[in-house]
Amino acid sequence: MDAWQWSAAEASARMAQGVLSSEVYVRSCLERIAHREGDVQAWAHLDAEAAIAQARARDREPRRSPLHGIPVGLKDVIRTRDLPTTFNSPVYENGDAASPLVFPPNEDAHCAAVLRALGAVILGKTQTLEFACGGRFPPTRNPWDLGRTPGGSSSGSGAAVADGMVPLALGTQTGGSTIRPAAFCGAFGMKPTWGRLPFDGIKSFAPHLDTVGLYGRSVEDLRLLWQAWGLSEPDEDARPVGPARALRLGVCRTPFWDQAEAAAQQAFEGALSRLSAAGVVLVPCELGQEHAAVNTWQDEIMQDGGRSAFRPEMLAAPALLHEEFQRKLGNHLGLTPARMRAALDAVARCRMGFEHRLEGLDGVLTPSAPGVAPLGLHTQGLAVFNRLWTALQVPCVSLPVLWSPEGLPLGLQLVGARYEDGRLLDVAARVATLFDPPRHPWN
Repeated sequence: MDAWQWSAAEASARMAQGVLSSEVYVRSCLERIAHREGDVQAWAHLDAEAAIAQARARDREPRRSPLHGIPVGLKDVIRTRDLPTTFNSPVYENGDAASPLVFPPNEDAHCAAVLRALGAVILGKTQTLEFACGGRFPPTRNPWDLGRTPGGSSSGSGAAVADGMVPLALGTQTGGSTIRPAAFCGAFGMKPTWGRLPFDGIKSFAPHLDTVGLYGRSVEDLRLLWQAWGLSEPDEDARPVGPARALRLGVCRTPFWDQAEAAAQQAFEGALSRLSAAGVVLVPCELGQEHAAVNTWQDEIMQDGGRSAFRPEMLAAPALLHEEFQRKLGNHLGLTPARMRAALDAVARCRMGFEHRLEGLDGVLTPSAPGVAPLGLHTQGLAVFNRLWTALQVPCVSLPVLWSPEGLPLGLQLVGARYEDGRLLDVAARVATLFDPPRHPWN
């Protein structure tokens, strides 16, 4: 097995034992990128020599954390001090007179600074939908089928992890931009509780919704990233999730079940049968009729954020700003103060109602996506099974354990209560063991 095939957790254990160096691991990932990037096109900015220099420095230093020496990809909306940040936008890509707004390499976003301080190697910047919310599509392709989308907007992060180019990556989610690429590409993905990971230094779209997203090749990889923020203190009120007690999981098909493809519905029902046979207690957890409008309210909250998010670009380079962002700045939905108050208040009531339904449960099972990744690169697929949970601000984990008849990945999503992210990872780890080992595009 080549080193790039090891998960972050496996590589970290080998580094701790002194049998693997960061340089060897990083070089192996770079070799994988050289072999596959022409097809997958997951990277926006990559400096191989700088990455190797970081790895050599890590090998000379005392070990700082389990992330020490582990390469990480960052979505190209996350600022970094040593790589450009261009948002897949012509407003920022040239740095000439036509594009006056430039983010030169000069500072790290909060999440990049945390990873760097823990000894991680910032491998490069991954492709994104323009400004992570519209406009220009990235060139990234799904590693399982190059004619299909990897999902958006964290396209490059999901594809790079799934294809073995890097073991860990960060994305963002405002609607479904982390969980959907995880489902489509067959990676492990996590959207934490809204607000738990600071968004400083990342291009924002909608402050009520924007969340840093995590990608890895296993639940333990996600845990490595999550623990970087030191937020895994035990909850004294939470029941233990050890193997001695049967899991109690809610089943939530959501009000949008009829939008799921037949293959996705069948795979989800098959997963429920498998979990039940393994001793998991499944409890109906369908949402009330009021939740049917959450996706609409989520869109209103999201689009309201766009009314100001791109104003610097509009003022400095209007000719380069995609018309989609100009429409957002122009309040294309006709949002009023009364509509915004109504949307935010309604979502808050639904949030409390959902968490009331979580009482006595270890989590809720729901689809990650309505089906496999759609054909074509000028589509992201639908976020219909993600926007609800983003609006409710709850943590979500997508597990690549379900597959379509033609062998394409379908995610299984676990949802938990706010601020119980570490506990949700414990549940996800147990659930993952009840399915076959993860598949990879290179197998």
